[in-house]
Amino acid sequence: TILWTFVTDFMKYFNQKICSTPIRKMVIKEHIIFWLSKTLYIFFYVVLPVYVVGFLPFLVGFLVMQFTKGFTISIVFQLAHVVEDTHFVDAKFSNLKIDEEWAVYQVKTTADFATNNKLLSWFVGGLNFQVEHHLFPKISHIHYPAISKIVKETCNNFGIRYISYSTMSMALASHLKFMRQLGHPEVGYA
Repeated sequence: TILWTFVTDFMKYFNQKICSTPIRKMVIKEHIIFWLSKTLYIFFYVVLPVYVVGFLPFLVGFLVMQFTKGFTISIVFQLAHVVEDTHFVDAKFSNLKIDEEWAVYQVKTTADFATNNKLLSWFVGGLNFQVEHHLFPKISHIHYPAISKIVKETCNNFGIRYISYSTMSMALASHLKFMRQLGHPEVGYA
């Protein structure tokens, strides 16, 4: 997360692309938002803490904050993508062409977890509704619970498997089982 904040955001901004995908030309308002948010971030999370508590306490607090954020994000992404029921194109046996529609592929490669846990949903900013996040990335996560009902019903109507683990511990158990399967390539994971 430190790299995201202080390096890759600027690389994307100046190169005007994310990886090799060009981003649309930014309007003046977006440039102002980018620079203002970066300036405020540096002021509130670096300059002010150094001024108030000194450099060493700031550094410890900042690193703990970044570690916590990075750990949380990595757990969420693992439980949303690297579980037994998600499916990805096998690069070994494929020309990497995905025959399914974009939305169907998003549903098949992501999983929701602990969607009834309001505290967890708040803590991770709704990213436990990963299917909805992939399908509707620009919609506020506060709408994901309602949207998930529509997505589940739509998937059911079209015979598409909607992957959801009712608790975080169930998603974690599925993740650990899948990691174990990956450790035994002769068993396979398809």
